[in-house]
Amino acid sequence: MANQFVAKCPLPLTMRSKPPISAQCSALLWRARNAEGSLDKIMINLITYSNDCRLRSVIVAGFPRNNSFCYLSSKPWGCRMGSEAQEDTTKARWSESNVSRHITFPAHGSSVVTCMLLSRNRIITASDDHTMNVYSPFTGELIHSLEGHEGGIWTIDTFQDTLVSGSTDCTVRIWNLESGRCTHVFGGHTSTVRCLSIVKPETVGIPSTTGKMRSPKRPLIVSGSRDHTLRVWKLPKPNEPEYFFGVADEPTDPKSNPYHCLCLTGHGHAVRALDARARTAVSGSYDCTVRVWDVITGEQIRVLEGHSQKVYTVVLDENRKQVYSGSMDGTVRIWSLETGLCLHTLTGHTSIVGLLALSPSYLVSAAADSTLRVWNPSTGELKHTLAAHTDAITCFEHDDFSVISGSDGVLKVWNMEHGTVVRDLLSGITGVWQVIFAGNWVIAASNRHGSAMLDVWKFGKEVGNLDSADEFREDDEAWDEDSEENNEERG
Repeated sequence: MANQFVAKCPLPLTMRSKPPISAQCSALLWRARNAEGSLDKIMINLITYSNDCRLRSVIVAGFPRNNSFCYLSSKPWGCRMGSEAQEDTTKARWSESNVSRHITFPAHGSSVVTCMLLSRNRIITASDDHTMNVYSPFTGELIHSLEGHEGGIWTIDTFQDTLVSGSTDCTVRIWNLESGRCTHVFGGHTSTVRCLSIVKPETVGIPSTTGKMRSPKRPLIVSGSRDHTLRVWKLPKPNEPEYFFGVADEPTDPKSNPYHCLCLTGHGHAVRALDARARTAVSGSYDCTVRVWDVITGEQIRVLEGHSQKVYTVVLDENRKQVYSGSMDGTVRIWSLETGLCLHTLTGHTSIVGLLALSPSYLVSAAADSTLRVWNPSTGELKHTLAAHTDAITCFEHDDFSVISGSDGVLKVWNMEHGTVVRDLLSGITGVWQVIFAGNWVIAASNRHGSAMLDVWKFGKEVGNLDSADEFREDDEAWDEDSEENNEERG
């Protein structure tokens, strides 16, 4: 199997339709959204066809936009190159000599960075100091400091130039990332907003027909709270009226909010985690259940029961029609989205499973027992136990080739194929709070002996004539699909 190589792309990256199939085995490229519909991580699908024209393999690799060169791999996920060659390739990818950029800068003083994301040339951090900061990933420059929340911020998400945040002050706030202004304040929750997700419109099939439609018709916000409820809101468009709900101790009927859609009730304790896509949301709660909701009608579709202790994390897998959940009982469960049955109970962790994440080929769990475990999401088979940390895993991200995890003052890179440590990116610090792994970029928020710091690495040589202003930029996704032309059923 050939090693990875750099080649000039023969086709425009903006191709959306399936390319023609050549009689000979060929490789064609086009850019596609990832499983969550986000374009923050640049995805390039390399499709190879065998001589009989059947789809042979699909691989996905992170790569910068607007670049005339494409970093290709001839090694599809299903076909591994020789063990020794693969390990050498992974080590080379993460070696110190392959770092083309590394900057370090302070963030949020001595406060904790509670969440972090990367979107449209911006690193966005939230903190228990009641603020969010927006930084340039290229220079570390502070672009905006977003102030307004009256409590710590525990959850954030973005859509284009709009940021949504949830806080211990019980509110959901909407921010314009270009101006740094808070444009909307949504109230209704009576306790901490612990989790939220922006649900983007996508094309889905219509049950019992061959037709398709866009769902939801416009982006929605789903928020989960310690008040046992979830709420569904319309995401305001940039040109729509501003709205400011009363302060938390002077409650106002949320039904007066033109953006409020639904209040989802059913959980008997705090909602700790959620994931959502199209019209389906999945929530995990301290009541030990996982619940499946229709965010358009508000219907509670299923209650997934089986965990014996609090549920801390959930993942929705629309491709496999499955739900994954991690619990304080130390197990990971795989559920059928269609029947509600528990398909597999994954055991091995000895403490709280607080983090789960999914890539095309792997489900990864992280626990307070200092280990990560790599599973086959279809069968529940344990592939690897990643055991080199000495304390609870506080953060991780992965793709089909590498895992990056933080704990005990160390940020480690692992080889997914072998389950071995490749290198430590950070060590000798107090702790690692957050990590982002996007293509060739890694961003970490850490505690350096009482001070919050951000580290940004770019791996790999600068290729082509890259315009840094566009490197992380999303495509212009539609805000809604309200016209008859876009919403009619398509057979």
